[in-house]
Amino acid sequence: MIDIVSAGLVGHAFAAALAVTLFAGFVKGAVGFAMPMILVSAFAVFLPQELALAGLILPTLVTNLSQAFRQGVGPAVDTSRTYRRFLIAMVVCIGISAPFAEVIPRTVYLLMLGIPISVFAALQLAGQGLAIRLQHRGRAEWGLGVIGGLYGGVSGNWGPPLLVLLLSTGADKVTMIRAQGVVFLIGALALLASHLATGLLTAQTLGFSAALCVPALVGLYAGYWVQDRLDQQRFRRWTQALLVVTGLNMVRLALT
Repeated sequence: MIDIVSAGLVGHAFAAALAVTLFAGFVKGAVGFAMPMILVSAFAVFLPQELALAGLILPTLVTNLSQAFRQGVGPAVDTSRTYRRFLIAMVVCIGISAPFAEVIPRTVYLLMLGIPISVFAALQLAGQGLAIRLQHRGRAEWGLGVIGGLYGGVSGNWGPPLLVLLLSTGADKVTMIRAQGVVFLIGALALLASHLATGLLTAQTLGFSAALCVPALVGLYAGYWVQDRLDQQRFRRWTQALLVVTGLNMVRLALT
């Protein structure tokens, strides 16, 4: 059992972290993403930045493992090939940016991602067509992978750029869910390796992160039940709406 006092937590803060992770797992199970975004924004209220980032690493890893392979190994491998450009750029850039996790001001990275993501998702929700042209898809994947990796290394959250890619290319529900699982899983492994090297992950912070895996998985499987009952149109609208809320919350956190 983790010593929550030596980890910088008191009892009520640890209980709050468990509750937040349960909710984040449920949302991830329902729409395939948002766990790191919910954890980052909620943990920022009552945890030090370093502990908040360390805490989300293992729950993110185990939930994405389940999500990526929910339809089996073959579909997961095919998906990794399809989005290989995004994956390569993301992994490389996570390694580049991770050492700066304690240096870059939180306000900077929250605003740089929160504003454009909010605008993009709001326009999609309003019915504006923002599809990436097929002849430009390769460049878009490289560029969005770089953005996701650079942001993910310092915040533990590389989901929004991938959502931009999936929404703008019109991916169906099953493809979106699986692609997120595969990309997020590989990103989580890269983040784990990077922060084992930076020293952010210690026995105490890993213990805290491991404790959060239980509520994360409970919430995830409850969310799967909801996901299986969402039709394509409703799933897409939920995704767009949640992305707007996520972006606006990043802006709010940056300004407070």
